[in-house]
Amino acid sequence: MSTARPNIVCIVADDLGWRDLGCYGSGFYETPRLDALVREGTRFSDAYAASPVCSPTRASLQTGQYPARVGVTDWIDARGGGTHPVRGKLTDAPYEGSLPAETETLAECLGDAGYSTCHVGKWHLGGAKQDALPTDCGFDRNVGGCEVGLPPNGYFAPWDIPTLDETEEEREAERYLSDRLGEEAAAFVEEAATDSDPFFLNYNPYLVHTPLEAPADIVKRYERKRQRLGLDEVEEVRVDDRFPTEHKRDRRIKRRLVQSHPTYAAMVEALDRNVGRVLDALERTGQLENTIVVFTSDNGGLATAEGSPTTNRPLRNGKGWMHEGGNRVPLVVRWPGVTDDPDAVDVCEDPVVTPDLYPTLLDAADATPPSDQPTDGVDLRPVLAGGRPDRDAVFWHYPHYGNQGGTPASAVRAGDWKLVEFFEDDHVELYHLGEDVRETHDLSDHRPEKVTELRERLEEWRDRIDADYPTENPAFEAWDDRAGF
Repeated sequence: MSTARPNIVCIVADDLGWRDLGCYGSGFYETPRLDALVREGTRFSDAYAASPVCSPTRASLQTGQYPARVGVTDWIDARGGGTHPVRGKLTDAPYEGSLPAETETLAECLGDAGYSTCHVGKWHLGGAKQDALPTDCGFDRNVGGCEVGLPPNGYFAPWDIPTLDETEEEREAERYLSDRLGEEAAAFVEEAATDSDPFFLNYNPYLVHTPLEAPADIVKRYERKRQRLGLDEVEEVRVDDRFPTEHKRDRRIKRRLVQSHPTYAAMVEALDRNVGRVLDALERTGQLENTIVVFTSDNGGLATAEGSPTTNRPLRNGKGWMHEGGNRVPLVVRWPGVTDDPDAVDVCEDPVVTPDLYPTLLDAADATPPSDQPTDGVDLRPVLAGGRPDRDAVFWHYPHYGNQGGTPASAVRAGDWKLVEFFEDDHVELYHLGEDVRETHDLSDHRPEKVTELRERLEEWRDRIDADYPTENPAFEAWDDRAGF
């Protein structure tokens, strides 16, 4: 590795599940470029998003804080925040409608340290009306990042993304968005490589978020694969309980049981292909061996709603839920001079979480973190070298109803023990993930001392970060039980 400060490429996929890569066990999706990246770096088996939904995790990465401390605890409505709370037995907690202006972001810290900075793709942390575009939050350049959480007009041009110019040729050809964004990310690498300053690329493909759309020829190839593997002859989706919220109480949760959705598979392939574009640009410019590459996802895979395109099995549930499928995600780090050291670990089994990337990348860049901004993450460099994280627990707080069927809850993992506290009725579930990663055996009745210990730690943590809570919904009792309650 060069003695110069490393470039940083941080790639955050959208809604990509823990088992959605070949290197994480998928036998249906094809991800050769990311599988190769794993062979050159460290794969984290127990990495977690800071939230089971997107905006909070993205805020956590930019600030190094848990979402409940930042105040961004749910996905941000394009109109600006939590002004339209979801109601079930409870009413959602309020939350920030954009990344708070007073926070010092990863991009700002790296910019102050002399890095050129560029954001490409999804932002979903506020827009121009809130003065919260990427360029308001430390990035020198922004391509496609704004207040929306998905392509407003779909993945085929015209996309109607306010911060992404599109040509008449692209509209006529109905160009696929991910290819355009991948080329933009690669072009930034090509340009930045000619400068003497290091660079930070925050590449956030909108993939694999809905709408489920991909080029027809690739979809057809996966349709043939689905038939060849006999997946069209098994139970792929199971209809389950009704949703626990007012606006969806007439619908049922549909859990995907196998990875077999051809369009979703084609979207995963497009994600992999465009990650490859960026890696090729790094190699072509001679920057690959002086660049830290991080790849992760903002939450678990979409497994119970909105088409239920993937499954996270053996993990339970998915996006929007506090079980493992909602928060456990892929995390791959390729760090020349660190992950290729003979003492480095190929697979890290220690629990790590999104805010850990903030201090890790700032330390790698020799950048100064803000002195007056608490940081919840820990530096992962010692972990990559075979050490242990400098903490013994990680936490989650999601005081909202997930669009996918989950209910408001908090959770803590300490060692192999995980406790989930549900706010609707204050009940808890206790699991030993080392023996039960599927979360099928609730041990709360058998280990009351462990419940007490973890519940006290969870309450103390929420008090410390000043977490907000959902409130009772007085209209709940008047709803028709036959409609799902």
